[in-house]
Amino acid sequence: MIAQYLWETGSAIIGLMGLSHLRATLWTNKLFPRNEKLIEEMRDSSLLISEKLMMWKSWIGFNATHSSGTAFIGIGNFYLALNCFVFLRSSQFLLLLTILTVGFYVWVAWKYWLSVVLIMLSVAWVCFIVAYILMLI
Repeated sequence: MIAQYLWETGSAIIGLMGLSHLRATLWTNKLFPRNEKLIEEMRDSSLLISEKLMMWKSWIGFNATHSSGTAFIGIGNFYLALNCFVFLRSSQFLLLLTILTVGFYVWVAWKYWLSVVLIMLSVAWVCFIVAYILMLI
């Protein structure tokens, strides 16, 4: 039972982080650069892959897809832990994929992101790891 609660907790953290990031991306300016000139340059700059693909649209698109993917991981895992825990527990693939994916997020957060994001991701990751260990014993 503790393993299930830990998996749900880690999943809720990841899901809420993804939804918060999606909100910040699409409905606020919190992920905009402070430098207004940079925003204009991003709007006027195309990527090497295509002259039609502008850096600003790519920035918004990347953040939106990143956050929706993160929300999917969290919400999907939460649903499985809440409603199909026996199945989740029997799926080494899903358990380890989740642990590896969140571990990768922790590493990226450590290298590139804010410390609060690193802490939140680390807490979720520890929840998943401890839950996994408890499932093994």
